Amino acid sequence: MPDALSHLLSLARGVHDPAVAPGGRRGIASVCSAHPLVLEAALGRAARDGGWVLIEATCNQVNQEGGYTGMTPVDFRDLVWSIAGQVGCPRERIILGGDHLGPNPWRHLPADEAMACAGAMIEAYAAAGFVKLHLDASMGCAGEPSALADEIVAERAAALAARAEAVAPGQAVYIVGTEVPVPGGALEALDHLAPTAPQAARQTAGVTHAVFARVLSEDVWRRVLALVVQPGVEFGAEDVVFYHPEKAVGLIGALDDLPGLAFEAHSTDYQTVAGLRRLVEDGFAILKVGPALTFAMREALYGLDAIADVLAPGEKRLRAVMEAEMAADPSYWQAHYDAARAPFLRHYSYSDRIRYYWARPAARAAIEALFVRLAETGLPDPLLSQFLPRLYERVRLGHIPRHARSMVLVAIADVLDDYGQACVPEGAS
Repeated sequence: MPDALSHLLSLARGVHDPAVAPGGRRGIASVCSAHPLVLEAALGRAARDGGWVLIEATCNQVNQEGGYTGMTPVDFRDLVWSIAGQVGCPRERIILGGDHLGPNPWRHLPADEAMACAGAMIEAYAAAGFVKLHLDASMGCAGEPSALADEIVAERAAALAARAEAVAPGQAVYIVGTEVPVPGGALEALDHLAPTAPQAARQTAGVTHAVFARVLSEDVWRRVLALVVQPGVEFGAEDVVFYHPEKAVGLIGALDDLPGLAFEAHSTDYQTVAGLRRLVEDGFAILKVGPALTFAMREALYGLDAIADVLAPGEKRLRAVMEAEMAADPSYWQAHYDAARAPFLRHYSYSDRIRYYWARPAARAAIEALFVRLAETGLPDPLLSQFLPRLYERVRLGHIPRHARSMVLVAIADVLDDYGQACVPEGAS
């Protein structure tokens, strides 16, 4: 069994292993971003500590038609591998995953057409060597209700798994269940958020198991790694719902009836380290994070942009470039933000809808121009203290290079360090 496959399955098995001491469960962070700086930070961290790094692309970001990044699965894989080579991260320590793989990008089409597109997508992911595949066929297509019965979702998920198995037999582990918002984040208010009901988790797993056994095999089902459920965590534009384990006691107990399965938690961004660690202890072996990484990147970039404005006022600022890009195409943020608060939320919300614009040529050029502008300034300590206080002391002591790009990478890595601390028991290597 390939090392990556074995490592992922061991995390799920560890949830049920009675030999694992209290406080000894392990997890893994899933880095859900296609931004090169985020990828570089994640891969660089793995190169330094020798650990595994799990990187996932979503169906909307990356698919056979290019997604909003313009990348196919092969393109994304090659980007990850290229950056890994630059930072010295061995390919064999990289696990590639696909998130929400299903008909979501084509749900405006009739179900047969949407599922045909989804099947082509998952074949492309499997052919490119992606190991962790989240099967998500929960959304209704044209003429269907928005939420589908478990039996229909399971049949469609099994059909997608069959396409992946036909291309790369035995290569993948699968994630099933979809008790989370659709790709892109929550639109609804968060004041009524509740963990998944235990019986709903059991039913989803049971129905899906039965369909997989009939359509595929028990061997394929044994490679179903985790069930996506809602532990009671989420974030919106301006607020975060923190993990309260006492509210998820019933859900956590349901794991006793799900042998071999762990839970996967989506939308764990902005949780505390203690909350993340408790999620791992409670059986959530996979913690997905994405917007918090690009949020940290944007904070660092805007801090550097403010420093550049002090040192050389009058130059066009990065923030102005991003504002122009978002104003010209509001499709990625307009439905998510209250109109009165949109001018502030476009740039600073936890939802981080600005992440959809960083790949655009004008944004990339503005970032590189900012780095060039700052290269000769010396980045004075008082301005670092003012605009990048989380990095200031480490720069001053020489722990971080006095270099703009390096500071952005460290800001992203700081978030990943929180996940690294949460996913490994205290005192373990």
